[in-house]
Amino acid sequence: MKGIVKVTMGLALIFFNCKKPKQLSITSPDGLIEVVLDQTDKGLGYNLYDGGKDIILNSGISILPDLQVEVLDTEINEVRKTWNPVWGQFSEIEDHYKELEVSLNYEGVPVTLLVRTYNDGVAFRFKADEIPAGAKPSFFIEYGLPDTSNLYSPAGEGQPFGPVALADLGKTQPNGKKQKIKMPLVVAHQESKFLSLLESDLISAPGFDLINFNYDDQRNKLVSKNGFESDERSLTTPWRVILLEDRMGDLLTNTVPLNVAAPNQIENTSWIKPGKTLWDWRVHGLQAKDGFTYGIDNESYFRFIDFASKNGIEYFLIDDAWYTHVEPGEITMSDKLDLDKVAAYAKEKGVSLILYYDRRQGNYGDDALFPYYKSLGVKGIKYGFMGANVPFTRDAIRMSAESNLLIDFHDGPVPFTGVTRTYPNAITREFCHAQQDSRRAFTPKAFIRMALINAIQGPLDMNNGVFDITSVNAGEREKGPKKLNSLRTTVTAEAARTLIVFSGLVCIPDAPEAYAEKQDLFEFIKEMPVGKWDETKILHAKMDGYISTARRHGEEWFIGSVHNEGGTLDITLDFLNDDQEYTITFYEDTEETDSTTNPEAYQVRTATVMKDAVVQAKMVSGGGHCMWIRPESKK
Repeated sequence: MKGIVKVTMGLALIFFNCKKPKQLSITSPDGLIEVVLDQTDKGLGYNLYDGGKDIILNSGISILPDLQVEVLDTEINEVRKTWNPVWGQFSEIEDHYKELEVSLNYEGVPVTLLVRTYNDGVAFRFKADEIPAGAKPSFFIEYGLPDTSNLYSPAGEGQPFGPVALADLGKTQPNGKKQKIKMPLVVAHQESKFLSLLESDLISAPGFDLINFNYDDQRNKLVSKNGFESDERSLTTPWRVILLEDRMGDLLTNTVPLNVAAPNQIENTSWIKPGKTLWDWRVHGLQAKDGFTYGIDNESYFRFIDFASKNGIEYFLIDDAWYTHVEPGEITMSDKLDLDKVAAYAKEKGVSLILYYDRRQGNYGDDALFPYYKSLGVKGIKYGFMGANVPFTRDAIRMSAESNLLIDFHDGPVPFTGVTRTYPNAITREFCHAQQDSRRAFTPKAFIRMALINAIQGPLDMNNGVFDITSVNAGEREKGPKKLNSLRTTVTAEAARTLIVFSGLVCIPDAPEAYAEKQDLFEFIKEMPVGKWDETKILHAKMDGYISTARRHGEEWFIGSVHNEGGTLDITLDFLNDDQEYTITFYEDTEETDSTTNPEAYQVRTATVMKDAVVQAKMVSGGGHCMWIRPESKK
């Protein structure tokens, strides 16, 4: 029947007096978030409210912007279920939402709009079985935010920018250019809410390009579009997602982007193992205290493998220069090392190899590349310089999965948000400035910004964990920062960063000797069960100020905090179990620690705590603080 909203799962039926509904609404399961759709002469629009407060108003939404739209029928369903990620920040995720299915008519073209409301966000998706030839689909959404909203945006491999008032987005910058806005946007809303604007499940939307944000000067609105180019006439858009939280840090643990993503497409995932990896690239040229100089050779790699094996590090990543020439299905090895011997040694020691590949060496659609990597017996590929090419990246993820290879994208990759659910072999990506990349060091402020903004889209490969900060600042590495003394951090902050930044592959970039010399501090990294977390909480977060993250595995908790300007964070251990005594190891800055002049001063101490204890995590400017908490009966 036209004009009826059919509500299932015990919800009430809602009847409209008019034959065709002019206004449609759906609330979140807890009733606080509401999306109201309006059909007007100008097309279809939406309004978003939270607790009765205006969040986004008078905003258009369309898939065929050149055609008039008519609402034909609607239906509401409520879904509540749980699922288990292959790996991630949580071992179980609840997927609880209401979904409004709207049947639309675009001048004879039937289209379905899906609107999902969660307790902490909303998502929109269009579907169509057949788009006529000559039609020009474009997934278009406006965001009618208040002019006083402040926006933060990733900036490629630079420091994220903001805060920028919405009204200033359209203004030309001093360099004569307008700021390029990227997902995931973070919005500090006037209603004391934090929003993130992004997309999810692009992997399941062939023909669509990456979301593109712009500012409409005429309508004073932020807009986003996805272009569509395909010979296929059916389409499914990505999900356009709006996250809503009271605390900025909770955007990092919001599960809406994962919940709307397609379920796992890999039948047997037993070979997908998250973990830690050593890496050779940033160590080249370093002379160890015993006189050995690291380079691209067997002896260097044996040292890495020995340390990895001794310390339970799952992987060793060999970067560029292990090969000299590439043809389809065949790579000419460098004469600087014997890869077969290195691979055999790694296998003997129980360490898996990951090999870099530079797409500039050849682009063969990867039909031959991934099977060739598999034939080498390696477990993963670090893929560089593929560019922001959506179809190519989608195919690379799928084909690497077919060859049982993990894949780590670098150099401006496509942020396929939600892909870790669909293809969990997509283990991490450099959607940020990785430390020392382009031979530049990022600052403590830049780290906090990337940890609070870039990380919303998914796992990051940021290469934190430098322990020999002094040698990096002295220029004793071939691939270290060009500017001496530019790496401002502390060794405790470096340990904390490896926990704070979520990833399925934590790549630590220093020499084995650097970690061995600080083995008591390295314990924090060594004991972390990367990617195998049961629960994650952001305890404190302030843009440009600090971030504190707690992750649980079983009954053990790992907590990492960093502070830009220096200060103390009160961390209440109210998440521990009642009537249980815990051993806690602290890894801390000291009174002598200084991120500029004495970055490697630290202390390690132990104590016992119980639930609701308050830890004062004291940090110097650019410093950090770590805790490993486990039940008393355990080490």
